[in-house]
Amino acid sequence: MLDALSALDLARIQFAFTISFHIIFPAFSIGLASYLLVLESLWFWTKDDAYATLFAYWKKIFAVAFGMGVVSGIVMSYQFGTNWSVFSDKAGPIVGPLMGYEVLSAFFLEAGFLGIMLFGFNRVGPKLHLFATAMVAVGTLSSAFWILSVNSWMQTPAGFAINDAGQFVPEDWWAIVFNPSFPYRLGHMVLAAYLTTAFVVGGVGAWHLLKNSRDRGARIMFSMAMWMAALVAPLQIVAGDLHGLNTLEHQPAKIAAMEGHYETHTDGAPLYLFGIPDDEAGELHYSIGIPNLGSFILTHDWDGAVKGLDAFPEDQRPPAAWVFWSFRIMVALGLAMVGVGLWSLIQRRRRQLYDDTWLKRAAVAMAPSGFVAVLAGWVTTEVGRQPYTVYGLLTTADSASAVGAPAVATSLVAFILVYFTLFGAGTVYILRLMAKPPEAGESDRPEGPTRSAGLTPAASVAPDKVFPAE
Repeated sequence: MLDALSALDLARIQFAFTISFHIIFPAFSIGLASYLLVLESLWFWTKDDAYATLFAYWKKIFAVAFGMGVVSGIVMSYQFGTNWSVFSDKAGPIVGPLMGYEVLSAFFLEAGFLGIMLFGFNRVGPKLHLFATAMVAVGTLSSAFWILSVNSWMQTPAGFAINDAGQFVPEDWWAIVFNPSFPYRLGHMVLAAYLTTAFVVGGVGAWHLLKNSRDRGARIMFSMAMWMAALVAPLQIVAGDLHGLNTLEHQPAKIAAMEGHYETHTDGAPLYLFGIPDDEAGELHYSIGIPNLGSFILTHDWDGAVKGLDAFPEDQRPPAAWVFWSFRIMVALGLAMVGVGLWSLIQRRRRQLYDDTWLKRAAVAMAPSGFVAVLAGWVTTEVGRQPYTVYGLLTTADSASAVGAPAVATSLVAFILVYFTLFGAGTVYILRLMAKPPEAGESDRPEGPTRSAGLTPAASVAPDKVFPAE
């Protein structure tokens, strides 16, 4: 089957495959780092051992997910040199420094304090350990800041000039970093990471509550996750709407593909709920739509004009089917998250949050929903940007390296084998950790008085040891 594909097709498949594996780990670890900070802060202020037990429980899962995220991210960067060397040459003067800032400010911060967070709970003082956990959480957010800045610049390039060699060179770093789509994209992604983690934590808590409804650790996990779903999922809908309006302004072809509009509407566009996109015929077959609602959502005017794909040359249109369906999967899961959050609020008010078996089953079923939504959103964003790598300026075809299809196919097969083996094993290990309930005594919190540099000498001495009199 690979013989029928060109080197460009194979390179695109390889990048899509590796980034799909990579993105789920940062999306999880960004939210989990903040969750660990909340758990340790609650333990720090309340001294309630349940929070320390949960911190120790999720700390192990974070360590595995963080490690797989780092490894899968490093592999991706090599592809810029192997399959996308022209892109690296053209956009390197801008993309390179931004990626460097990510390493300097985020990765160094995470790496510097990760060891203290993972292994220092009984070796340093509580304040220093809490500070280390906070720095790891800040580091994951800082990483998201720089990566989203790079990606947003590729979507809405700004603050650059093009030199005689055809390279993008920086003129205004402020405009490059804070390009037009960056604030919306960063907010949307960080909220997605928090929701992803919330539904994983909620699913794990619900799973253990179904076995033992009196498990206090499971109750805490479930309650905190449902609060997160109830508060953040509606906020994500608002953030998504603002992101969509920004996309309509800067990438109208992507919006046309997302909405399934092949034709331009000058007096009110429908909201298509269902349809089968057909790029060759330029039609949305079997469409089911609500008249004028599409214009109202996109322009906040019932009769607002909305450009269709027919407003763009054929070689500048994204493949509509991928964008149309991935967008609907993301939106459907977002609405389901809002539904679960509202459901939990109703049951919490009735004091039946831990007794509603169907709510707990729904939470278990929704546990992977954040990962699927993130992947669907990523497909919408990246496929919707096609045929460009740097929107409107550098096409994907012109970004590829001059390598043969057999070479790309060989590395693609190698990636598939290694990824499924390595990350498959890691994922199975994480699921096994989650299958066990948090147990009292799991925490490695200090038993005795501590000082900033660690346990006091007295705490390390056997209590029955008798010292001779002077």
